[in-house]
Amino acid sequence: MIKSMTGYGRYEQTIDGWLIGVEVKSVNHRYLEYTARFPKGYGFLENKLKSFVQHKIARGKVDVTVTIEHVCDTQLTVQVNESLARGYVQALKTLAQQYHLNQEIDAVSIANYPDVLTVYKEQEDEEVLWNAVQQVSETAFCHMLEMREQEGANLKQDLLRRADDIDRMVKEIEMRSPQTVEEYKQRLQARMKELFADSEYNESRLYTELILFTDKVSVAEETVRLRSHIGQLKTMLESKEAVGRKLDFLAQEMNREANTIGSKAMDAQIAYMVVDIKAEVEKIREQIQNIE
Repeated sequence: MIKSMTGYGRYEQTIDGWLIGVEVKSVNHRYLEYTARFPKGYGFLENKLKSFVQHKIARGKVDVTVTIEHVCDTQLTVQVNESLARGYVQALKTLAQQYHLNQEIDAVSIANYPDVLTVYKEQEDEEVLWNAVQQVSETAFCHMLEMREQEGANLKQDLLRRADDIDRMVKEIEMRSPQTVEEYKQRLQARMKELFADSEYNESRLYTELILFTDKVSVAEETVRLRSHIGQLKTMLESKEAVGRKLDFLAQEMNREANTIGSKAMDAQIAYMVVDIKAEVEKIREQIQNIE
């Protein structure tokens, strides 16, 4: 199943005391380009998430935002610097005695002095945290991939319809091409009769001219290759692999064959059909730019 490169997914869940949110956006890009944003202090997760993304997506510009919040206070520890606190108490007593000040010293006052109390955040288990982030990421990416697959299905139907239109026009060109030779033969015969009204004209010369003309305007090889490309396009659209680049190359080849047909066919009807074919191929190329 082909996938679009445009998608969006978001999921949030509380796991092991963390409220984790993952938002992922993807748009079309020639290669896989990955960017991620984490809260301060959680950059160690980036390489793991990058590897996770590479296993999920082949092409596209992917932007991931991860939020991590503690939902309980059990991971916070307050440590008392007892030696520093004793120093403050002793210094205050000395000041009080020396300057005859009130000696009332309370714990709240001491706690407000610099570095007496230090709040530590307990060290997170990185592997446990990554497992939680990965679990939330799986769901967020699942939502995003579902959107990419749905849009990919819509693109597939549009491409198949355009491929059928091109195939129909190629068949019309194949039917029209022999008629151009016959019409040229009739014009050539009429011209030769006009030029040689009073004498016999050389039939062999007529057939020589027809052979040269037929060889010059024949588009049989080009139409065969063009229809082959159409068949390959339809086959690729059924592939489960990422085929965006292959489809882009195939569309370029289709355009090249159409150009050759247009330059060889000396017929107005065929020329008009070639213009329509090229217009459809260009629309196909535009759509393919968003296929993974």
